[in-house]
Parts: sequence; C-alpha cells; structure tokens
Amino acid sequence: MPSFNKNISILGKIDKRLKIIGSAHNYREITIKKKQRVDLIFISPIFKVKKKSEFLDVHKFNTLSKITKIKVIALGGIKKENIKKIKMVNCSGFAGISYFDDKIKK
Repeated sequence: MPSFNKNISILGKIDKRLKIIGSAHNYREITIKKKQRVDLIFISPIFKVKKKSEFLDVHKFNTLSKITKIKVIALGGIKKENIKKIKMVNCSGFAGISYFDDKIKK
C-alpha cells in the first residue's frame, strides 16, 4: 500500500491470507499504516536519492522505526558506499534497486 493511500476502510476487503506491505516517509504515514494493519513497512528514503532532496539518514530512520512493532524494511539510496550503515539501522532488512542491480551487472 503506497504512502499516499490513506484509506482505512479497505481492511475488510482484503483476503486474510495475503500479506499487506505499506510504505511510509514520516511519523504520520507510519501511524496510518498501523491503522491499515500492514504486515511490513518500507520506510524511505534512508539515504540520498536523485528524486528527492530530503532523506532520513540513520538516526531519523531509527527514531521512526522504533515507534512501531511492525517489521520495517529500509529503502532508498542504498549502495555499496553506505551499505555498512545498514548495520546501524533498526530494521528487519533492506531493499535497494541500485545496490542489487550493481551486484547483478558484475
């Protein structure tokens, strides 16, 4: 469920066997994802990306990820140069198109 989806009434219409994944960028969006009862939240962008001028970095990401008991995945701007910082982040995993795309090309 993308961060712009704020609809909470959709809950009853989703098959209970499916896992719901949501994305969030700030405290307000995480609160909405909790109300939507998502099973996993992508919080982004953790690092600088071309599309946005703002990013969370390690400290703000950790602050956001600790306000929920829902599993969190770090997303955005993850590349070889900052992969070591992921070990300092409170998350269940990470996703990064550029990071994995570079690994595949080598």
